[in-house]
Amino acid sequence: MADDEVTLTVNGREISAPKGQLVIAAAEQHGVFIPRFCYHPRMQPVGMCRMCIVDIDTGRGPALQPACMIEVAPDMKVDTESATTKKAQDGVLEFLLINHPLDCPVCDKGGECPLQDNAYAYGPGESRFVEEKRHYEKPIPVSDVVFLDRERCILCDRCTRFASEVAGDPLIHFLNRGSQTEVNTFPDDPFASYFSGNTVQICPVGALTAKPFRFKARPWDLEKVESTCTSCAVGCRVTIEASRNHVLRYQGVDIDPVNWGWLCDKGRFDFEAIESDERLTEPLIRKNGELIAASWAEAIGAAADAIKKADRDSVAVLGGARLTNEAAYAWAKLAKGVIGTDHVDAQLDDGLPGVVVAGLPQATIDDACAPNTTVLVVDANIKEELPVLFLRLRDAVVNRGVKIVELSAIDTGLASIAAVSLRHFPGEAHLAARALVAGGDAAAVLAGDLEQAKSLVAGPIVAIVGRSSLGEDASAVVEATALLLEAKSDTRVLPALRRANVRGAIDMGLAPGLLPGRVALDAGREWYRDRWGAVPEATGLEATGILTAAAEGRIDVLVLLGADPIRDFRDHDLAQRAVAGARTVVAVDTFLNASSERADVVLAAAGYAETDGTTTNVEGRVSVLEAKVTPPGTSRPDWMLAAELAFRMGADLGLESTDGIWREIEAHAPSHAGITAELLRAPAGADGVLVPLRAEVAQAAEGAPVQIAGIEGTEPDNAALAAAAEAADAEPADASTDDAGAGVVERAQAEAPTRPDTVVFSRGTPYDGPAIDAYSLRVVTQRKLYDLGTLLQHSPSLAALAPGSTLEAHPYDLDRLGVADGGRVKVVSPRSTITVEVKASGAISKGAAALVVNQSGPDPADLIDATQPVTDVRLENP
Repeated sequence: MADDEVTLTVNGREISAPKGQLVIAAAEQHGVFIPRFCYHPRMQPVGMCRMCIVDIDTGRGPALQPACMIEVAPDMKVDTESATTKKAQDGVLEFLLINHPLDCPVCDKGGECPLQDNAYAYGPGESRFVEEKRHYEKPIPVSDVVFLDRERCILCDRCTRFASEVAGDPLIHFLNRGSQTEVNTFPDDPFASYFSGNTVQICPVGALTAKPFRFKARPWDLEKVESTCTSCAVGCRVTIEASRNHVLRYQGVDIDPVNWGWLCDKGRFDFEAIESDERLTEPLIRKNGELIAASWAEAIGAAADAIKKADRDSVAVLGGARLTNEAAYAWAKLAKGVIGTDHVDAQLDDGLPGVVVAGLPQATIDDACAPNTTVLVVDANIKEELPVLFLRLRDAVVNRGVKIVELSAIDTGLASIAAVSLRHFPGEAHLAARALVAGGDAAAVLAGDLEQAKSLVAGPIVAIVGRSSLGEDASAVVEATALLLEAKSDTRVLPALRRANVRGAIDMGLAPGLLPGRVALDAGREWYRDRWGAVPEATGLEATGILTAAAEGRIDVLVLLGADPIRDFRDHDLAQRAVAGARTVVAVDTFLNASSERADVVLAAAGYAETDGTTTNVEGRVSVLEAKVTPPGTSRPDWMLAAELAFRMGADLGLESTDGIWREIEAHAPSHAGITAELLRAPAGADGVLVPLRAEVAQAAEGAPVQIAGIEGTEPDNAALAAAAEAADAEPADASTDDAGAGVVERAQAEAPTRPDTVVFSRGTPYDGPAIDAYSLRVVTQRKLYDLGTLLQHSPSLAALAPGSTLEAHPYDLDRLGVADGGRVKVVSPRSTITVEVKASGAISKGAAALVVNQSGPDPADLIDATQPVTDVRLENP
């Protein structure tokens, strides 16, 4: 037995458990379930409900003790089946049911209710209490998406602990005293948390219910598959639950490396968009100025004809972060291998360049949350863009000794948990980073304890690097990242990318200058030419370049893969001119939006929960997506549309199924070698598989055929040899037993191009930043979790939660400019003018102004010129 383990006896059977483990957890790990209500493995124990009291003998005789509060000890004896335990459990349940209403026939929790289950399994069978039960008004809304039935509450403290301990939003509490105690919110202070839906899932009774699911189905009516949330790039595991081909609910799944069972409310409730009546159900084609329904043959033919007539350098593909990895690969192969264009970008100039992301030394979420780690967060608004990552970081700070040093232009959700928050002027993240790690001018840090921050980052760090301000380009953040890696070569980086599968799309080659497998275009040209037949000759344009070229009439065909640049690009003027300037616009989407409404051909795509595949999260973890319902109408998976377009153009992508596509990815993409479909579905891949494959994961795979080429500590197996022989048009052979087979492999390896190396981060041209205009304010434009995005606006429960945009500025600047707090102000940039409400805020640096994009009313994206590194504005009284 290890030194950190103890031996105890449970129900007469000897078991071992780690020191410090709670009795309730140790017993469960060895097959003994102790009933509970208040205990939750992801929260601190409180011993509120007393349902888990069992006989525990620590050497002084047995005594009833709560198993959720007692740590295992040497020679401890636990009896969960004694007469004393049984009598105590009967009593606890009898008391809990005194005032509990007989709502089971109409309660949403019926069929999956721990109180119901425990009453049957451990209860007395009948009650001695006949008095009238307590009654309350029911239900009452505690948030926009959560209802409360107070008389059902058993005061287990789960919801209040989650709000306070996990989310850091202590907005739901115990009120009153004695028998009148209840869970509720304070008047005029609703449970306005991004994570309120988690309390519904962990509530052990039906006290908290979700508005979008209430009275929709019974648990036994639901069919479930496990999948991965794609509402952002965290990659939370979920179950998709449907009845009669309608998605009715998502529930969080607890996987240790990522989400611990938690979901944000956006990810939990945007399933409503799947059922929207406004979903595209058939292809559309523009005739006489109007989009009308067309056959698939006509729509695909029109798109293929337009592409065939265009010069390859005049075809561009924008978007792709909505797609699965398999669909992204199919479109990359179509664009770069068939059409021959490298004008491809999965991002809308709102993240980090694809070649930067692909080359960064990779950190994981667990790396950032490891005990006593220092995390440097550079310009990433994590709570708004990657909310469940915020929960993981908060837990790491509160419980694991993690220290966060935040570098940002304004206060973010991290400010409340950061050890040090350093403020820099917008567009000058690189100057603040230089002051922090490379001895630069300390004046670049406008606020915060620079010396304390320096002491915290003196050792190894994990950097989380984002781009929260859309009013500036990526240059300052990329320069800051380069400075960090130069000063601290052991730094690992977690890129804070917002869009769902943007990491996977970049890995699959949907970025200029990249080919699938994190391979630079020049380095992988021969490798992919040997497999695809052709690749582009030169690096193409990124999103802003594509839109600029389209606006100038240099793009004949603009393909939008789930992209809505008119609404979602940071420069509205450029996006509108681009969509109007492209001769043919082909939109592949699940809804009509501001951009696809102006397209010439619209191809109806299957969406989330309607197609199989994989996705890649922000840390490079590949996990499985599962289809649960049928796509509406005749809409088709995105990969199938790429294959059909290629066929109409006289080419064959050779892709016939998602599993077949993944086999080709695994064989061709260097970073994905060894990550087979079998591994992803094996126990070793249950939590997802990090790219590149780690040797210990490969060794843990049970029966999965694994081939790992070029990864330290492993050797290619016979499957790799077979693949090499197949590449040389030879019969595969087992090289371990057949000398002739070994010769075939040697010839194949000599004649075939060498597998290219993955790209390595390169600093590029040093960036100094623009000069400051003393008469203007520098704009910081950020996103909120709730905005006018397509899925949110088609989810009735979430659509009204977008807060709208106001301008926030420092009181000094408003006073200097004669602008009244709470009034309206004209915001003038070289691009446009908007009028918005203004608020004074000390969280904004002097000389800066903060706005939120993609909200109702005037949009700050009207002010931005994406061809400029920053945006400066002037304020005027209207």
